[in-house]
Parts: sequence; structure tokens; C-alpha cells
Amino acid sequence: MIQSLHIQNFGPLRDVDWVKLSNINLIIGANSSGKTFLLKALYAAIRTLEDYKRGDDKRSTSEILQHKLFWTFQAEKIGDLVTKGQDEPLTFKMSLEGKEFIYSFGKDTAKQISTIENHTDIRENNSIFLPAKEILSIQHIILKSREMDKVFGFDDTYFDLARAISLSPRKGKNYNEFSQSRTILEKLIDGRIEFVDSSKKWIFKKGNAKYTIGTTAEGIKKIAILDTLLGNRYLDDKSVIFIDEPEAALHPAAIETFIEIIQTLSERGLQIIIASHSYFVIKKLYLIAMEKNISVPVLSFDNEEWKEYDLINGMPDNSIINASVDLYMKEVNLQL
Repeated sequence: MIQSLHIQNFGPLRDVDWVKLSNINLIIGANSSGKTFLLKALYAAIRTLEDYKRGDDKRSTSEILQHKLFWTFQAEKIGDLVTKGQDEPLTFKMSLEGKEFIYSFGKDTAKQISTIENHTDIRENNSIFLPAKEILSIQHIILKSREMDKVFGFDDTYFDLARAISLSPRKGKNYNEFSQSRTILEKLIDGRIEFVDSSKKWIFKKGNAKYTIGTTAEGIKKIAILDTLLGNRYLDDKSVIFIDEPEAALHPAAIETFIEIIQTLSERGLQIIIASHSYFVIKKLYLIAMEKNISVPVLSFDNEEWKEYDLINGMPDNSIINASVDLYMKEVNLQL
């Protein structure tokens, strides 16, 4: 599990310290605050460690990281990721189970990362990034653009996910928490998404009726992606799931159930890192922290500064939360 993080001069992330992460973690901030960028920085690092020495891959950690940064952020050269106007190098330090992964490079870097240290254990797990938008309806386009055309457009978060959901469902006993979560997910969408080998297309099955993926609601497709990853065993009990804006395309009741499923998966051992600007998501996680008496660390961007909180100690001070509370108070005053 990722335990701590230190970042300097990484794109919009001028100075970020996240001293203590747990099983469920939350990044909050307004649009353009760097939430997604931070998720991608973490994802590129953890996937580098998971690809290192996997199978017949003979690449060094540095080579894997350079490739991952290049295709995740799609910059002309990775040196372009250094914060604009900064002469100091980009620095990234992440601790996993007390062992550190560190790298650093300057703005002129093309491929050779100047400083890299990997003291972590070999990871045989798979982590995944769930973007704000669903990808089932464009999976074939993503795969073609990257596998055949090899062009910018869909970054590695999309490409890795498109490949991950391509795996066939596995039979046999699954983790109890995975089985429970799949049952709830399928009940939530009142059906099941399936891939038809003959047509090479996804369909939505509801009872005896079948619907093309293009006519299926985006929220249903988004939920079905997590269901697919639990069913084909791409994820295991040591995976890290990065979720960008879980509130996108989901109605409030579905968001609440989705967050409850996330909490169930975290009990199995998975680490969840969520980026959101939804008061509803924040409030639901706060209630879980209170009800379960568990730590839910928060990294909050407000007033041009990143600050740490923990929902077990109350709601953080953030303009998103304050704006939602102000609206509620205005409604109360109108009623009075």
C-alpha cells in the first residue's frame, strides 16, 4: 500500500506532501487544481513498479518509468513535465510498506532519468485508473490508436484500462468481498454488461432483452467497468484503484452505493485513491469514516495550497464544502 508521497515541481504540483495514506483516500479541489494530474503521477509510479521484472520484460526501472510518463502525460519530452518557470528539478518520492521509490529529472530531460532509486519489493499485482468517462463504447478505438497507430490521443490510463477489460471472465471462487460487490453492482444497474466474442462488441443484458452499448446509459457502463475488472480477476487484494470523479454520470443514490462498494473492497485490502469535487462524495466518505471508525485521509487543495486532513476528525476546510453549506443555509433561510 502507498503510505506517503512527496512531490515537487511536477506540472501544476509545485509542492505536495501527503504524509499518511490509508486504504481509502480522497483528493479534493476545484477544477484545474491538479487532482487528476496527481492521480496520474501516482498511477505512473505504481504501474512502473508492477511492470518491473514482469514476465520476460528486461527493461530497467528507468526505462519503464520514462515510457510510462511519456504515454501517461503525452508530453513531447518528459522534461516538459517540470513546472514551468522552475529551474529546480522535478522530484517524486513515494513510500510503499516503508520502502521508497524516488526519481528526479530536469526540464531538458528527453529520455534518460537522471536520478532513480527503487527500494521496493517486486509487485505482482495490477493497479488500475478509472477515468471520469466510461470507455466501453470506445474500447476498440483506444486499442487501435495505441496498438496499431501508436499516436497520442488516449493516454496510458485509458489504454491500460481498455486492455484490462479485454480479459475474459474467470470461473471459480472469487474473494467474498469481490463477489458481494459484483452482486450489488449488477443489482444497481439492473442487468449485466457482457462482451460478445462473435461480434466483438459489448452489450447490456436486462432480463431477456439485449441493448447495444451505444444506447446504454453512461452511468451503467461506468459501473459495469468495475464489475468486469472484479469478474476477470485483473484486480486482487493488493491492487490500487485510482478513481477520477466517481460522481460523473451517476445519480446520488448510485454514488452512495458505489462508495459503499469501494469501502467493501478496501476491507479486502485494496487501496482506493479518489479525486473528486463533489460534496456528496465527500459527505458519504465522511459518514463511512464516522460509522466504521476508520481513517480516510484527505489531501485538499484550497487557497493555492495543498493541506492534509482526515475525515475521521471531521469535514475539511475547503471552498467546495463551504459553498455547499452556504447553499444549504440559504435554502433554510428561505424556508424560514
